[in-house]
Amino acid sequence: MDIFRTKSVEQSIRDTEAPEHRLRKRLTATDLTVFGIGVIVGTGIFVLTGQVAKELAGPAVAISFVVAAVVCGLAALCYAEFASTIPVAGSAYTFSFATLGEFPAWVIGWDLVLELALAAAVVSVGWSGYFSSMLSSVGIHLPAAVAGDDPVVNLPAVLIVLILTVILLVGIKISSRVNLILVITKVTVVLLVIVAGLFFVKAANYTPFVPEAVATARVEGLKAPLIQVLFGVTPVAFGVVGIFSAAAIVFFAFIGFDIVATAAEETIEPQRDVPRGIIGSLAVCAALYVAVSLVVVGMQHYSELSTTAPLSDAFVAAGQPWLATIISVGAIAGLTTVVLVLLLGQTRVLFAMCRDGLLPRPMAKVHPTFGTPARLTATVGLVTMALAGFVSFGELAELVNIGTLFAFVVVSIGVIVLRRTRPELPRGFRAPLVPVLPILSVLACLYLMVNLPVQTWLRFLVWMVVGVVVYFAFGYWHSRMGAEPSPRKTP
Repeated sequence: MDIFRTKSVEQSIRDTEAPEHRLRKRLTATDLTVFGIGVIVGTGIFVLTGQVAKELAGPAVAISFVVAAVVCGLAALCYAEFASTIPVAGSAYTFSFATLGEFPAWVIGWDLVLELALAAAVVSVGWSGYFSSMLSSVGIHLPAAVAGDDPVVNLPAVLIVLILTVILLVGIKISSRVNLILVITKVTVVLLVIVAGLFFVKAANYTPFVPEAVATARVEGLKAPLIQVLFGVTPVAFGVVGIFSAAAIVFFAFIGFDIVATAAEETIEPQRDVPRGIIGSLAVCAALYVAVSLVVVGMQHYSELSTTAPLSDAFVAAGQPWLATIISVGAIAGLTTVVLVLLLGQTRVLFAMCRDGLLPRPMAKVHPTFGTPARLTATVGLVTMALAGFVSFGELAELVNIGTLFAFVVVSIGVIVLRRTRPELPRGFRAPLVPVLPILSVLACLYLMVNLPVQTWLRFLVWMVVGVVVYFAFGYWHSRMGAEPSPRKTP
């Protein structure tokens, strides 16, 4: 069984020209940058800032955001090189197929399915919370059965996924325009938070900037970071350890730049524009995150921060409730774009896998009018609605982080492999300092992975085992590479 058969770069590009599987090229560098900002600026700023500052890092949460941004930056350079070399839908899945082989590509594709589907559902539930809160502020109270803390069905979450699925169905350019309007709204609100918040910053709230490490029940047992369990370290929060534990969690805030790579096939000039979109969106968002986190922990002592709506609650505490209402509107716009782009990324990864036959190939058929993978988009929308409406997630959101970090590790390794096996390929962007930079990316991602809780690792391994079973039961036998001559790797 040749489970490491590769799909050449040339074959991947030829597949994009098949009439029934051809996506329309409509996107520019600006569209891609806005997509990236649309998915990155969301949960991290509006929710995670307060949670990790209060429970893990204190005011040093700003350093945690910098650490996460550096790790993402290393991986982003690797993604930019791959996307400019192989401008095909599928992102890390497609890159892996061209370098490491079919089975590793399947594993990474299955991993991305977990990352994107779960993230879209989790964020839509967060959107529901902000939406319900905003309605309550104007005297409209939704029944607890459809929008409470433990609803029978989370109706607002289901409806927002339904609306965004329809938008994605009717075309990529319409999706990008809706995304642009919402991104402008939420970035304006974020800038308002930074500027207005400076007037309420108290220097005393920054002391101590790195709180002394303390033992905490929050990270005991299966909740303890894997690295602490492996080395027998007493579970702690705060201190230097707390900064890195927080970085592993706020990493969720940067998830999204890799989704820009999934839209490479729909970009007019992918070799030039995809690297710009990836690096540009990450740079803008990193600056916003650090600025917001510094302002928020300066406005309110970290021990008093809200873990559900830290930005708006900080302004309420400062006696400015009108600003809190504006922030809620920005949060709703922000989380809407996150769900939109996550759904987009999910459909494009599955589209590539179906086109290769690893999943049912008829699902990859493109709609003749809209030019989108309509069947997959509708299916992903329905599954996400079911998850968002009926499943309680809690700490399962951390699965998104480990899935993304795993994808970054594979892509970073793939850059080294492709440089060695296909040095003659034209590359619109070349990552600097190869192989040193990709190796640093791998080590940084692995370090953040071992800072995630043990229970997250166990759940991730279960999902991967299920994926292996599906591959050998269906994917291997229906793969197009199995029906065609398998290209030999260049020594």
